[in-house]
Amino acid sequence: MKKTLFLLVCLLFTLGIQAQNSVFGTWKTIDDETGKAKSIVEVFEKDGKAYAKVQKVIFSDNGTDPVCTHCPGDRKDQKVVGMQIIDGLKKDGDEWSGSKILDPNNGKLYNCKMWLEDDSTLKVRGYVAFLYRTQTWYRVE
Repeated sequence: MKKTLFLLVCLLFTLGIQAQNSVFGTWKTIDDETGKAKSIVEVFEKDGKAYAKVQKVIFSDNGTDPVCTHCPGDRKDQKVVGMQIIDGLKKDGDEWSGSKILDPNNGKLYNCKMWLEDDSTLKVRGYVAFLYRTQTWYRVE
């Protein structure tokens, strides 16, 4: 009985470590230009790909309940809270890449890649050709 309990505790501990060592979870976004916290974003997995959705806006030039007035397509004039901003990144080694990220402030789509710097720090880069911006997101417990 003690052996089984010990193995169960070890398994749960291992699963907990693996969950923390992942891009998936809830993150506080930090604006790379101002250094201010901007939002809370959930990065989630669907069919082996990474997606991200805005859960809460902390700071915006357009108030605390902004809409995406410059967004393309179905996202135009939609609330930013609840909006999916990363669409289907694929794992490539230690990075996730191969899709787009939306900047709700200007409605522009950028190529995107992201990677863990450590268990509590996620780097998210939006880029066009050789021009890029990288934000640091911090895990929310």
